[in-house]
Amino acid sequence: MTRTLDIIIAGGGRVGFQTAEILADRGHDVTIIERDERIVSDIADQWVATVIQGDATDPDIIEQAGIERADAIAALTGESGLNLAVCLAASELTPDIRTIARIDRTAGEAYTRFVDAVVFPERAGARVAANEILGSDVETLADVTGSLDIMLVRVADGAPAAGKALTEVRFPEGALVVSDDNGERIARADTTLTPGSRYVIAVEPDVVDEVMNLMRG
Repeated sequence: MTRTLDIIIAGGGRVGFQTAEILADRGHDVTIIERDERIVSDIADQWVATVIQGDATDPDIIEQAGIERADAIAALTGESGLNLAVCLAASELTPDIRTIARIDRTAGEAYTRFVDAVVFPERAGARVAANEILGSDVETLADVTGSLDIMLVRVADGAPAAGKALTEVRFPEGALVVSDDNGERIARADTTLTPGSRYVIAVEPDVVDEVMNLMRG
């Protein structure tokens, strides 16, 4: 089974909220920290994630959000300096936590010395942010027109599809395995889904969970 992650998102604006939605839909536990009382109220009404009102750079607030057990923290506010401060505070409290900061392109790559991943405002769609939070086992190409997801998925050991040829796996309608495991050929009926290898898959939104269960467990 894919492990459920505890994820903290600092910033409940458009990107932060939509990222939380994606992560919650994938079965992860999400806590949002947001300063604006109005936004906090809106998020609470949606029942997408636990929401805490406060400043995410305040150690008391991020401790309240469960930083000691969190797997990742994504600072997705509109302020680069604040996002870096959140990630640095989180790393101090939980050294092994994965940190993701939304930064201005003008800040350059310097921030990558201090965080595990960065996302830029002009490309910081929720899918991009979600991919960076979860790491490299599942990636979505976010610039595809429309709602179709083009995903790069690593097959997990013990997943239902692991070690099987495509003809042996009952993928739902709305899902298509595109490439073989090295990305050099279109997948054939006899393509084997090898554990540890990655495959490009086109997926309609309503069958993502089913496909992820087959490929990740």
